[in-house]
Formats: sequence, structure tokens, C-alpha cells
Amino acid sequence: MTLRKRYTLFTIFWIIFILLLFNIFVYLFVINITTRSEEQSLTDKVKLLLENTHPQQLATYKNPGLLNDFYNVNELIRIVSPTGEIWSEEGSDKELLNQPAVYYRSHDSGLMTLGGKRVLYMRVPLYEGPIQVASLEIMRKMNTLDTYLQILVVALAVTSAGAILFAIFGTYWFTSRLTSPIQQMVSTMREIDRSGKLRKIESKPEDDSAEMQQLVRAFNQMIERLDRTFARQKQFVADASHELKTPLTVIGSYAGMLKRWGRDDAAVRDEAIESIAREVERLQNLTKSMLTLADAEQEDWLNMESFDLVPIVDELSEMMHVTFSRTVRVNAASGSVYLKGDRDKIRQLFVILIDNAIKYSKDTIDVTVSSVKQTVRVYVTDKGIGIPENEIPYLFERFYRVDGARSRATGGVGLGLSIAKRIVDLHEGQIDVMSKPGHGTTIMLQFPQRKG
Repeated sequence: MTLRKRYTLFTIFWIIFILLLFNIFVYLFVINITTRSEEQSLTDKVKLLLENTHPQQLATYKNPGLLNDFYNVNELIRIVSPTGEIWSEEGSDKELLNQPAVYYRSHDSGLMTLGGKRVLYMRVPLYEGPIQVASLEIMRKMNTLDTYLQILVVALAVTSAGAILFAIFGTYWFTSRLTSPIQQMVSTMREIDRSGKLRKIESKPEDDSAEMQQLVRAFNQMIERLDRTFARQKQFVADASHELKTPLTVIGSYAGMLKRWGRDDAAVRDEAIESIAREVERLQNLTKSMLTLADAEQEDWLNMESFDLVPIVDELSEMMHVTFSRTVRVNAASGSVYLKGDRDKIRQLFVILIDNAIKYSKDTIDVTVSSVKQTVRVYVTDKGIGIPENEIPYLFERFYRVDGARSRATGGVGLGLSIAKRIVDLHEGQIDVMSKPGHGTTIMLQFPQRKG
């Protein structure tokens, strides 16, 4: 069953239930009010009759014309003696007149049914002094009130039916508008599944509820994210294919040389083996960088903890000095700078940046670590060849190299800075590059300094 039908049926059943309770309440309330009003009317009539029969004597109750002034249509008024004799009686309704005369010793009132119609009755004892000498009986058919009740029932039925019809059409119209974005979303998903092309939902904000707008925005944001992801994957595959093509071509070419001339020419054999080994190493580095970048796309890639950043940079400076015989100076005025993040990924970040600085410079490299206003700042500065200003915006793109020939000579694959940028983004940080050709490059990192 569709959401529209469920919502419509639920609304209709709920409205019917509410109307049923309301109608029952109104009907019973009207019956109660009108009955009490009629009982009060009979009580007032009895009081008026007793006030007009002073002195209350037996001869007065036997007066045949005593009840003439108190009689109304659809009523029967009579005085009954202890022996069941009717002393005085006024009435014109045959059904009421046919009721047997009974002498009652106590006050009694209530409703009874006579010929399918309600009859209100009241019986009152009459006294002469302290002695009861007769009983007064009044019966009134509630024809007029019953007619009004029938009209009320018809009116309630008509208005309830109208309300239900209005609820059916109104709910159907409302649910059509309510589920329109969902239907459009389903249609868009089916179109995406059929065509393989991502599409957004076009909606009019003024026609949708806030929840539907949020749903549409969430769907469109998901489509945008998928679109960006697919685009990055497509670009990544294209770039990776291009990067893999060169070393594979070189390996194939030298393998052919070995096959043709390597057996007889030692110089050709040595050159081919050295080149193949170099290209295999490049392939290994490229594959490792690609796997690292793929892992960096995972949301749970980080293992967060609080640690001191300065010892990590000191350790890397010593390692780089031993490995490359290059001086890396660490400047940390405060001695300790704490950062909350993934220790291993931050270490990998500095390895990438310092390694790049070593590759493209020959002088001392400076790393400055400081904490300013709840922000950790790190500067990695070299005095190398620098980067043209128009190339800076593209540095963090995958496989991008400022100078392709020089990068190949240094073993770069164009993924290091992309990995660095991803690490910085996952730590909610910021990375900026300041460079001038021939004067060196400074890379500035900023991270929020969180506690705990």
C-alpha cells in the first residue's frame, strides 16, 4: 500500500472516530439538557398547582375543573384517589388516557416509552393536613423534542458526511503534494539507474514542507557528493593509467633490448637492467602512494589522540639528516606544542613536506612550530628553486607536477601533496603555499588546538 493511501485511510478513520464520539456526545448532551428542562417544567407546574389549591382540602381535589388551567397539548393530568378512582382529569391524547389510573404513595418521576415515543411522567402525593388523600399524575409526550432530536441527528449525519468527504479530497490533495518530492525522488533514482547519469531533484521551496525541503537537499547533496566522487575516480583512473603507461613502456622497451642484444652486449644488458630496476621502483612508489590516497578517502582513517608535536618533528629532522645528509632545523619557542590528531598521519604529513623540500633545495630547511590563540602553526621553509605563482593553485591535485622532467628525476609521482592535503583536511586544518621562483618555498600549516 502506498504512503498516500495509508495516510488518507488513517486520516479518514481518525476523523470518523472523532466525529462519532462528537456526535454521540452532542446527542446525549442535548437529550440530557432537554429532559432536565422538561422535568423542571413539570416540577414548576406541580408547584403552581399546589399553590393554587389552598386550602388543601379533599373537596378541592374532587373539583372536576381544578386542572383546566394547567393542561397543555400532549399532556395528561389527573388526580387519583386511594381506591383508584379518578377525581379530576384533563387530556386529549388517547394513548395517555388509556393508561390505567394508579394511586401512588411517594414522589416519582422519569421517562418511559409509549407507542415508540418518549413520555415524561411525574407522580406527586396530595395531602389534607398530614394525611395523604390522593396522588397527582402528570404525563407529557415529548413529540416536539423528539422531532428536534431527529432534525439534530439528520444535521449531524449530513455535516459528518460532508466533513468526511472534505477530509477524503483534502487529504488526497495534501498527500499528493506531500509525497510529490518522494515520487519525484523515486522517478529520479529510476532514471539514474536506467541511464547511469546522476541527476538532481528540481523542487520549488515554496511548495514543499520544511521536512521535504530537507529531504530534497539531502538527496541533492548526496548526488553532488557522488558526482564529485565519480569524477575524482574517473580522473584518478585516467591519471593513474597515464602515470603507469610511461614506466611500463620503458620496461617493455628495455626488455626488448635485452631480448635482442643483451645476451652478447654486456653494456646494453647492464643499462637495461638498471633502467628496469629504476622503473620498477617508481611503479612500487606509485602503487604505494595510490593505495595510501585510496585509504585516505575513508572516514575512519584517523586514530585520534593528544600528543606533543615537537618530538615528532625533531625525530624526523634527525632521520632526514642521517638519510640525506641534509640539515633540518627545528624551531619551537614554547618547547612543547600539543595537538589532537592521528600521530602516524601527522608524521606522514611532515615526511612528505620535508622530503619535497629536500628534493628541490640544497640549503638548510627550517621547520617552525608554534601555538597562537588555540591554533597550532607549522612553517616548512626551504631556499630552493621555488614555484611559479600560477602553478600554486594546482599543487594539491593528483599527479600534478610543476616540472614533470625534474619530478621524474627526483622520483616524484605527483601524489605526495594530494595525500598531505587530505591529511590536513581530515584534521580540519589549513595548508597554504607561499613561494617565489629562485627564492624558495614556505608551506604553512594551521590546526585547531583541541584538548582531551
